[in-house]
Amino acid sequence: MINIVDRAVEERIPPILRLGFRPFFLLGSIYAIIAIVIWVWAFRHGQPSALNVPALWWHVHEMLFGFAMAIVAGFVLTAVQNWTGVKGTSDKRLAIIVGLWLLPRLLFWTPTPLWLIASIEALFLAAVAFEIGFRVFQTKGWRNLFFVPLFVLALIANFASYATIKGLPPFPASAVWQAMLWWFVLLLSVMGARVIPFFTARKFNFEKAQPQLWLDIAANLPIGLLFLLSFFPLAAADLSASLMVFAGLAQLVRFARWKPYLTLSEPLVWSLHTAYLCIPVMLLIRGLSNDAFVNHTMIHLFAVGSIGGLILAMIARVTMGHTGRQIYKGPRMWPAFLAIFLAAIVRSIGIVIWPEYTFSLISLAALLWCGAFALYVCQFGLMLCKPRLDGHPG
Repeated sequence: MINIVDRAVEERIPPILRLGFRPFFLLGSIYAIIAIVIWVWAFRHGQPSALNVPALWWHVHEMLFGFAMAIVAGFVLTAVQNWTGVKGTSDKRLAIIVGLWLLPRLLFWTPTPLWLIASIEALFLAAVAFEIGFRVFQTKGWRNLFFVPLFVLALIANFASYATIKGLPPFPASAVWQAMLWWFVLLLSVMGARVIPFFTARKFNFEKAQPQLWLDIAANLPIGLLFLLSFFPLAAADLSASLMVFAGLAQLVRFARWKPYLTLSEPLVWSLHTAYLCIPVMLLIRGLSNDAFVNHTMIHLFAVGSIGGLILAMIARVTMGHTGRQIYKGPRMWPAFLAIFLAAIVRSIGIVIWPEYTFSLISLAALLWCGAFALYVCQFGLMLCKPRLDGHPG
């Protein structure tokens, strides 16, 4: 039971700041649209004059550390309350963390020194890690301590990404981005294995597939190794393909145990399975392909399909549940889920098949992506800004 000391104090907090999912889901989804619109313009017309970092660097950084990290922060700052029973971050404390996330997004368009932007972003990541860590230590819920070192790794990778602009580290920005993509694969793999089989079994009333330690290790350990290999290109050239195939097969076996074929009647569930399926498919295609173009393009099958798809499915579900609504009686979101999946196919497989239409296909994928997140903002935005329907805190 979460102990709220003073209900009157809780009710004086603006609803948007009562729990982490509220501001981060709303701002992250809006930013998902803004960042892609700017990138498509830059892809067609070149470097924006006001942007003080290279446009390609900005695009990748902002999709990972801007959009996706905002949603991850909102999710863990909300979930840690359920994991530990300790009240989640709220009010002014939450506003400060949101501000630390928002400031770098704005400062990229000013002459602010990069060391200052990087430091502010590091403070954001450190603050989220602290909010998780002290609750886990307070309640000795060591199982959830996993997220603290994960955020520390992201903090280090973020500093490294800024350093690559100046050519300081002995590796390029692409190594950092590849490492962070593996960071997200590992995060989604661990979280997906926790929630997807549970949600599926609960909705369709069958016994949940019990985790098998050997299978979880087979699915996740190679991904951790791929994260490390991102910074050692010679070793990566020899080992990465085998690790991807091994992890992809293990991921596929684990995914099949969750009974995805039973989920077609419920969009909030099949969307999770469809998005997760992009992980093993991406791993297998990249691992089995010797073509550098295919290998690079398939990254978007994960980036759009898994990151974007799982985020959209989870924020719709979490918003319903944590605003006091019945999860499966919310707005119709299946067009958004379908749009994200189609965007992933167009941006990855479509461009491999029809590279001569790259500009048009990227624009189409961007339109599908923006439409999906716009639908979420339109249908769920007000829910995030209003008190819970059931009158409970949060």
